[in-house]
Amino acid sequence: MASRRLSAREVALSSLQRLHAVNPQLNAVITADDAWTLAQADAVDARLARGEALPLAGVPITVKDNLWVQGRRATQGSKLFAGFVAPADAWAVARLRQLGAVIVGITNCSEFACKGVTNNLLHGVTRSPWNPALTPGGSSGGAVAALAAGIGALALATDAGGSTRRPAAHCGLVGMKPTFGLIPCGPGFDEPNFGLSVIGQLARNVADAAWMFELLQAHDGSDWGSQPAPPQQVPMGPPPRTLRIAWSTDFGCGFAVDTAVQAALQRVVDGLRADGWQISDAAPSWPAGTREYPLIKLQHAGLAALHGAALDADPTQIDPDLAAQIRTGRSVSGVEIAEVLLLREQLHGAFARFFAADGFDLLLTPTTPVTSWPVEQLGPAVIGGQPAGPRGHAAFTPLVNYAQAPACSVPAGLVGGLPVGLQVIGPRYADARVLQFAAVIEHHIGPTLHPPLWDVA
Repeated sequence: MASRRLSAREVALSSLQRLHAVNPQLNAVITADDAWTLAQADAVDARLARGEALPLAGVPITVKDNLWVQGRRATQGSKLFAGFVAPADAWAVARLRQLGAVIVGITNCSEFACKGVTNNLLHGVTRSPWNPALTPGGSSGGAVAALAAGIGALALATDAGGSTRRPAAHCGLVGMKPTFGLIPCGPGFDEPNFGLSVIGQLARNVADAAWMFELLQAHDGSDWGSQPAPPQQVPMGPPPRTLRIAWSTDFGCGFAVDTAVQAALQRVVDGLRADGWQISDAAPSWPAGTREYPLIKLQHAGLAALHGAALDADPTQIDPDLAAQIRTGRSVSGVEIAEVLLLREQLHGAFARFFAADGFDLLLTPTTPVTSWPVEQLGPAVIGGQPAGPRGHAAFTPLVNYAQAPACSVPAGLVGGLPVGLQVIGPRYADARVLQFAAVIEHHIGPTLHPPLWDVA
């Protein structure tokens, strides 16, 4: 683009051609407007002609449907917002467009981004490019399905409990969740997971995810959670071999993992050890009884506060799975909210002590304990031979959100022909270190594998 060997219009036309070829099989992109995308591309070409330096000149991206894009419909997968048009760009959207990115589509998400699969009453079911009978995960399932199938080069998503990392693992992509507050959020929809959600980066390789992360860091005083931290640059090359790295198959909580998934990830860890990395079997000492989504009452209560009145007015307008969460949230008492907020402090402390007192620099865990499952199911019924609740598939990611820490899911091979991911976790503000070691894993694994749909012309 910078050398003008390609125009932004040519790149946009190619991306739109790909979108129209594969999206009907996936339902990943739920809003596309060729004229609007080409107008963006033409504007980028005009800016280049004027001599502007644009790091993302012409790079095609997609944006998750719970983020605002000015003048475009934003629904967060809900019939309640079917006619809503965003009055402004979310900060991250505006930043990417300022740097020259071109939006080729808005991607599907579960209603209010609060489910681990991507389906909703408004836009329907999103399917995996690895097998259309399977889910790509959620809530950023549209973003990962599109990117894995070749639509766009980068995807902008959100992560309040793993919504960037888990779908990335299911679709063979890199999914980065930054330290809370490093990338400004809003303007946008009210968030039921107050104080947990961050802007996530999705890419086909670690270098692209790191590049996107570097470009999006900033402080914005209008975002209550934005932190004036010095911008991080991700160094080229591996981190020091003196790093102390922990590996845990159950995150110290007894989380169940399918045998084949655990074996595949163990082979990767053993290979890294053979390469000379110091990796010990260890995990944080969590408060007693810590299980998957220990703060889920906050989400339920938040959904009830935001959308309970709408459920009363017309229950048919809300996904039954979300309606169940709202009804559960109404039964949560003020005392219970106080108890989970106190628990959040304890979880945060246990996580911090693991790195500060125990001396570890990074922690490796599975990103998900299973490969993707049939689209009609909310989650797998059995994990690791044990009955699994509705959140069992999501157990390994939310604790990192509670700690406001960085984590990256990196592809770690295939199990039964489907992708699995290894999660690299660091203490707060160690985002660059997390991405550096994610690149080590990527190099160890070898070339990226693409889904069968990749070869569709």
